[in-house]
Amino acid sequence: QVQLVQSGGGLVQAGGSLRLSCAASGRSFSSYTVGWFRQAPGKERNFVALIRRSDGSTYYSDSVKGRFTISRDNAKNTVYLQMNSLNPEDTAVYYCAARSTDYVGEYNYWGQGTQVTVSS
Repeated sequence: QVQLVQSGGGLVQAGGSLRLSCAASGRSFSSYTVGWFRQAPGKERNFVALIRRSDGSTYYSDSVKGRFTISRDNAKNTVYLQMNSLNPEDTAVYYCAARSTDYVGEYNYWGQGTQVTVSS
């Protein structure tokens, strides 16, 4: 069992940066592939980025590629999402999630969500 606790987020002006954190308790976080998702008001939850458990490789949605960076610190059992060059379209509730497989499978564990608001 893994519990995910998110921190970071908040209000930032367009062009600014924020860093989200997703800390795990319980089993070692290095055993999990971790993804970030976001859900804007009235819209579906969408994939943002992931980092794989096996080799630390990463994958991003086209909408954030080149602006966001996902990373992990296994010693701290934490995954980060560094968000740069933010724009109002990035406004959403962001969620981290974990699964025990690299390429396919359901995300079994979810963080509580954190609000990111980008003002124009």
